[in-house]
Amino acid sequence: MSKTILITGATDGIGLEAAKLLARDGHTLLVHGRSKDKLDAACGAIGGKTQAYLADLSRSADVVGLINAIKRDHTRVDILINNAGVLKAPETVTSEGFDLRFMVNTIAPYLLTMGVLDLIPAEGRIINLSSAAQAPVDINALQGGHPMDDMDAYAQSKLAITMWSRDLATRLPSGPSVLAVNPGSLLASKMVKEGFGVSGNDLSIGADILYRAALAPDFADVSGQYFDNDAGTFGQPHRDALNTGKVSAVMQALTAMVFQLQNK
Repeated sequence: MSKTILITGATDGIGLEAAKLLARDGHTLLVHGRSKDKLDAACGAIGGKTQAYLADLSRSADVVGLINAIKRDHTRVDILINNAGVLKAPETVTSEGFDLRFMVNTIAPYLLTMGVLDLIPAEGRIINLSSAAQAPVDINALQGGHPMDDMDAYAQSKLAITMWSRDLATRLPSGPSVLAVNPGSLLASKMVKEGFGVSGNDLSIGADILYRAALAPDFADVSGQYFDNDAGTFGQPHRDALNTGKVSAVMQALTAMVFQLQNK
């Protein structure tokens, strides 16, 4: 059966490659990007049934606009893949005062997910891009309290999205499924090339696992788990993601922030 799949950050990297795989199966791809030119090019490369959605995830108003556009056009989203991510940028503080990595990698995905959650059926799937790089979350930094270096901000943001993935799964016992995925370390994406100065590993490693996580039967009943594609199996995230007190503190801050952003 054809599914409607929303994937963020799908204009390059593993997001683009995963979207191509999914489109080849005849699914409808809702392709997000922040550059109209790149978005148009990506939709052409993906082919099939694609619809383009333009939004800058560093801006809460754009995220809310994306939610409204999706709801205007669709009554059902079977699969949401929160793939967009950032490591380095010339300006790392957003116009709203948040660290760019926390905003794009953690806060915007949560805002988007909660905004379209009522469109996702019980048998649907929410797939969140985590990373092997995870570090204890500084709540003050999450709230925009102080600047951070690139790698620390990135690693904290990836632990934070892993935390909210697990927390949301506990609040959705009847579905949809929520899964955090490390797609593989140092894949040949633009982010890796800019951040680490290396060519990186084959993008298909990450694209293939996103395709499997979206559609494969062995990913149907894994809500709340963490898949480590470096190991090729489900595993344990950073120990803080298993600490109920630390997860609760992150969720309390994140929920309050998202409430404020929704009601600006």
